[in-house]
Amino acid sequence: MRKRLLPLLLAAVLLTGCAQAPAEEEKLHILAATYPVYLFTTALTQGIEGVEVELLVNAQTSCLHDYTLTVKNMKAIEGADVIILNGAGLEEFMADALAASDAAVIDCSEGMDLLPALEHHGHEGHDHAVEQDPHYWMDPRRAAGMVRAIADGLSALDPAHGDTYGQRYISLYDRMGGTVQDLDMAQLMLVNATGSALPLEALCSTTRFITFHDGFQYFAHAFGLELLKAIEEEEGSTASAAEIKEIVALIHEYDIPAIFVEKNGSRATAEVIARETGCEIYELDMLMSGEGTGIDPYLDAMTANLNTILEALL
Repeated sequence: MRKRLLPLLLAAVLLTGCAQAPAEEEKLHILAATYPVYLFTTALTQGIEGVEVELLVNAQTSCLHDYTLTVKNMKAIEGADVIILNGAGLEEFMADALAASDAAVIDCSEGMDLLPALEHHGHEGHDHAVEQDPHYWMDPRRAAGMVRAIADGLSALDPAHGDTYGQRYISLYDRMGGTVQDLDMAQLMLVNATGSALPLEALCSTTRFITFHDGFQYFAHAFGLELLKAIEEEEGSTASAAEIKEIVALIHEYDIPAIFVEKNGSRATAEVIARETGCEIYELDMLMSGEGTGIDPYLDAMTANLNTILEALL
């Protein structure tokens, strides 16, 4: 059985009268459950010998609640020394597999200040209940807390590289904090088409927005936006007539020029509402899948999301 939770050591060369090749270095196999967790983990571990990181779910989906583990997923879980979770109920599809695994688990949501899950009304075909909103990586400040949780967990499990994880966290924290400050400044100093500074009062009155995914509550809180309504619409699920009527009324009441869908999500109801009201449809990114590693894809996505919202609404 593979030894777990021990510092990684090079195998000794046995001298038995004839030269033998040294054994391969034992590796620490880390499995990141979701793409944001994978980005944060690869940012902390990049270039560290003997440590490899694999992403469990990289499917183009807007929601993981109904995800079903594949044979490849099960093998990845069986081969992992450490499994890093977003937590807060997002990976409920892994419950049985985790119970059967002897891997160490780092749950990034432990000790995190989480918001209550948004309520869903009038849906058909959607049956899951989560008490807390698990999409907290959409707030860069909470995302920095996730990086800290991963760094602390890996330092405890792999103390040989503990100093490196700690130093990487400090560097990443500075970068993420700088990005948040830049985004805050962009929000407050945004200029309109005439080139004049937009008054803060006007900015606040035009940053009410509606999404067709419930994963943007933390993003709204992070940047002082007002999420008027979030419709969780997935494959096999449709918004109710009452919800559609409510959204149309909100668009007219607040003169909202655009509504937002998640890039991997359904656009069906949004297109119906756009035809009825004349508003535009824009896409936002929740980073449920991707090809990059490290912190840059995360920071780029958060910046692009805020720019998209402000461009669409102003």
